[in-house]
Amino acid sequence: MRAGAVTLWAVAALMGVHQCTPSSSEIHTIIVNLSSKNISSVPRNLPPCTEALDLSQNNIHKLDHEDFQVTTHLRFLNLSWNVLEDIDPETFHPTPLLESLDLSHNQLQNLSDQRYLLLVLNLRDLDLTFNMFHTMTLGVEFHSLTKLERLGLGAKIIRVEDFINITDVDLQTLTLRLENLTAYESGSLSDVQAEKVSIGLTNKPTDRNLIADALLKFDKVELMGMNLNGYQSYLVELVKERRAVNTTHLYLTDMAISWDHLTNTINAVLESPIIHLSTSDVDIYLPPFIDIPGRNTSHTKSFSARRARVMTFLFSLEALCNFFINMPVERLAMTETSIIHMTCPKSPSGILHLDFSDCALTDTVFSRVEQQITVECTTLNKLKVLVLSGNNLRYLQTLSKRVQNMISLRHLDLSLNSLVYSGQECHWPKNIVHLNLSSNGLSESVFSCLPNGTATLDLQNNQVSTVPETLLALDSLLALDLSANRLRDLPVCAGFPHLKYLLLRENSLHAPSVSVLETCPVLQVLDASRNPFTCTCGLRGFRDMGAETGLGSGHPAIQLLHWPGAYRCSYPEAWRNSTLEGFQIPEISCNVGLLATAILCPAVVVIIVMVTLCHHLDVPWYLGMIWQWTRAKHRARTQQVRPEDLEGVVFHAFVSYSQHDADWVKGQLLPNLEGSGRGLHICRHERDFVPGKTIVENIIQCVERSRRCVFVLSGHFVRSEWCHYELYFASHQRFTRGSDSVILVLLEPLPQYMIPSKYYQLKAMMGRHTYLEWPQDRGKHRLFWANLRAALQADLPTAPVRDDMDE
Repeated sequence: MRAGAVTLWAVAALMGVHQCTPSSSEIHTIIVNLSSKNISSVPRNLPPCTEALDLSQNNIHKLDHEDFQVTTHLRFLNLSWNVLEDIDPETFHPTPLLESLDLSHNQLQNLSDQRYLLLVLNLRDLDLTFNMFHTMTLGVEFHSLTKLERLGLGAKIIRVEDFINITDVDLQTLTLRLENLTAYESGSLSDVQAEKVSIGLTNKPTDRNLIADALLKFDKVELMGMNLNGYQSYLVELVKERRAVNTTHLYLTDMAISWDHLTNTINAVLESPIIHLSTSDVDIYLPPFIDIPGRNTSHTKSFSARRARVMTFLFSLEALCNFFINMPVERLAMTETSIIHMTCPKSPSGILHLDFSDCALTDTVFSRVEQQITVECTTLNKLKVLVLSGNNLRYLQTLSKRVQNMISLRHLDLSLNSLVYSGQECHWPKNIVHLNLSSNGLSESVFSCLPNGTATLDLQNNQVSTVPETLLALDSLLALDLSANRLRDLPVCAGFPHLKYLLLRENSLHAPSVSVLETCPVLQVLDASRNPFTCTCGLRGFRDMGAETGLGSGHPAIQLLHWPGAYRCSYPEAWRNSTLEGFQIPEISCNVGLLATAILCPAVVVIIVMVTLCHHLDVPWYLGMIWQWTRAKHRARTQQVRPEDLEGVVFHAFVSYSQHDADWVKGQLLPNLEGSGRGLHICRHERDFVPGKTIVENIIQCVERSRRCVFVLSGHFVRSEWCHYELYFASHQRFTRGSDSVILVLLEPLPQYMIPSKYYQLKAMMGRHTYLEWPQDRGKHRLFWANLRAALQADLPTAPVRDDMDE
């Protein structure tokens, strides 16, 4: 009964939101826990939407009719472990939806006067155990509980017709906690209609008639608290009377028993009509030292022992295991029991289902050693299901040898162990269809040690990082669970072409390659939820598959489990925790061709426009002039000229030109270099030649006294002999004062073919030096003169000297 109550409370804790619409100022509360608050009455400020209320372990004495006035949606109420003595008949009038009511461990005194039950017509679970009821006489109000499924009661005296008022109530479970029972009248349970009865025994003579009635009346009987440690067992006597037993399921819970009594009880049950015998929380005293023979045949189909404990240190484990493994049943289970070994049946066994989960078994299970040779078990050849989860198994290849002779084995559960595979040969029976290897330490090498006929394979919670493409062929594999591993991409289905179900949740899938699924031609269901998806271009294909549930024509639709809620982005930060369904990224960001076109086309257009504008606006000319001006300024700041090289220099420049270009020199050149405080001193022959000296001498002297030479080039210049001389002397002077001592100004276009061959120095200079072109556009003159002045600007050691003829 207590287990049923706990289950209902767990259901209450997991329930969804009830259709309750409180005002905006109210807090929407479903479950209220006020357990162990030392309160003496039901609080008046309970939230109206309360559905589950726990008031256990308090000091509440009485329930009034107004206690639950506001909790009209109450469905689960726990008032156990209080000091309740009285409940007002109108207490539960405001709670017509109440389904579970726990009033155990209180001080209620009269089962025939529980009038509050008349208002809980939807009650399914009622626990009245461990109160102060003297007799079991149920009042007429119990007759109205037509929906009741689980009922817990307790009293000191049980008499015939005590249960007459629940004759028409079909219970699932009747729990009778009778630890204080003093009198039981035989036949008292005849009015109870229940599928199962659970009885807490007194271990007194009153138990005999109670057990007899239970075995005769109910299909399922649970006997709790039986102590057969050295005492006569009424149960053995009763089950041997085959006609007195109609029970098919017998449960023995919380039992203390000697080994002899246990084996006698089990052997007696095996002879009875009881089909299923289950024991739980059994303390075994005086365990065996030698084998005790059991029965070879039985009507019992299954036996289970849960949390069995041997209370003596010295005993024969082999004798104990032999008794159980040789039982003539079809289903045998020993769970949550600390046994380190299980023997093999001595003769061919009819066991079909074996469960040794949550024990302490090792790799030696079912085997024995004779003369240092391991002998494998050969008598479990009818076994179809073997469960060895939660043990201390280590090596997969060794386990394959343990079961290799179980030729009928179809389902093998080796989960929750410490299994690894070291690469040795495996020896599986050929009929294994379902293999559970979850929660071990297996890597991808496990795919080399699997039964060929496996249809469902559970490898979740292991260390698998990839599925090898070249692996043992698993043509029969239909379902593969690789959840909670280390996979970084979808596995290739080359080794299992008939795979229909693939589970990959909680791996390391960042951007699954959808194209890999084309190797899985019949895949129907894929679970890739709860992976750290990287929401970039590489994920678009997987997202589209989730939205369209398919890979396109020619491939069946694939159902993505838990889509879209469990598929969320982990990167980048902008998309973190967003669903893949809502993730969007522009096509242009992922298509390289489209992106290149989008970038290159405008770029080409811009370049064409820029070139056209540059050509139209003479931008190259301006850039060239600015570049020359910058270089000239840089040379002026950085060039170091020895003082002795400038001795006698008084002019910034000597200008050499043809007389045909004199108008341009006098009208343009000189005013822009010397005039208006320009600060440049220019030497020209008609002004600065010394009379009486030869022309050649004057040319040499002017060149030597000038820091640079400016040659105004034109068609007339190349036809002048004197210009040739001036160019000749200047070219020699260039070796003394550096390559920038000669500046060429192109007054008009001067192709190379127009320059006579004797002007080889000019050709060489024009080939090596950047010359300044005189622009025809007046808007460009200012930049031209700025460039020329920058090239000529320099410090002179002495000031120029003028002759009288200059005046």
